[in-house]
Amino acid sequence: MGGLKLRRLASTFLSPGPASPGSAADAHHSVWRATAHHPSTAPPSAQHMDALLAFGRGSRLSAASLAAALVDRLRAAASGQGDAAVALKCLVALRVLLARGAFILRDQLLAALARHPASGRNPLALSSFPLGRSSFAAASWVRFSARLLELLLLLPDASADADAEYLTALPNPHLVAELAAFVSVADAVRQAPPPPPSGPQPNALIWEAVRLADEDRVAAERGIAARVQEMGERLDTLSLADAVELVCVLRRVEDGAASDCKWAGLDEGVARAARGLRERAEDVVLRRTVEERRLVRRDAAGSASARTILPIRAAAGDGGAVRFGSTRWAGTVSAPRRR
Repeated sequence: MGGLKLRRLASTFLSPGPASPGSAADAHHSVWRATAHHPSTAPPSAQHMDALLAFGRGSRLSAASLAAALVDRLRAAASGQGDAAVALKCLVALRVLLARGAFILRDQLLAALARHPASGRNPLALSSFPLGRSSFAAASWVRFSARLLELLLLLPDASADADAEYLTALPNPHLVAELAAFVSVADAVRQAPPPPPSGPQPNALIWEAVRLADEDRVAAERGIAARVQEMGERLDTLSLADAVELVCVLRRVEDGAASDCKWAGLDEGVARAARGLRERAEDVVLRRTVEERRLVRRDAAGSASARTILPIRAAAGDGGAVRFGSTRWAGTVSAPRRR
């Protein structure tokens, strides 16, 4: 009896068990289950998304395995004739993981989605995704969602806006650049394809993409409003170049209030605040331009006086000197000696 128990115990420890959670095989299986083609109109289920999110609670290796599996799946769906349903499911899953995933998972996803420095390959470059007749709407949303996700990767971390000191610590050029990044997201949402008709059997996958795009629009509005308010408090500190750039960005915010899609346009209150700041920024541009011209004229006058050469005094037997307007000595010129 004791020998039988010993053999069973030894077989338990020595037998090769299943792959450990978080392995590359597990990642590919989880991605395939979450992005299966059938049903083609259903988004990834909550159960499948929870399985993907679990990879962010393990090691960095498990998070990297999931990121690589998702990118591989997206590339495969975009090749050939293209599988719009699978590609859109991958993009929806990526968007959810970037918003809800743990830091280690978001970090690996950002690295996997970045343009390769050597080959230049970009997994989100899907502007030429095939527009099939049977899946034209889904393919259009694949193109749109990929472009929107590409712009979302350029935004600061969402936790930055929760930090009261983050915006106040930003230099003026960085604050204007972040404002422009949020405006780019709002502009992209404004160009979204029309949503599908909500009939008895709506396309839940596309409607999920619409819902996520609307969330991105609302988040962009909050980011724009916070940076417009911060910029209004430091407007007098802007240089001419930053003020000109700010005026251009704010005009884009004003244009974003008008959209063919009712849900895609910016809030009128945000556009109104941007309009008021833009008018003040134009005054700053005017003042800085006048100041720059004064400085240029002053420098030109100073340069002309600096080029004035004092006459050379040469006395017999004494050395003369040439002094420039900048008080530099050019050297000593001796008068010729008489023989």
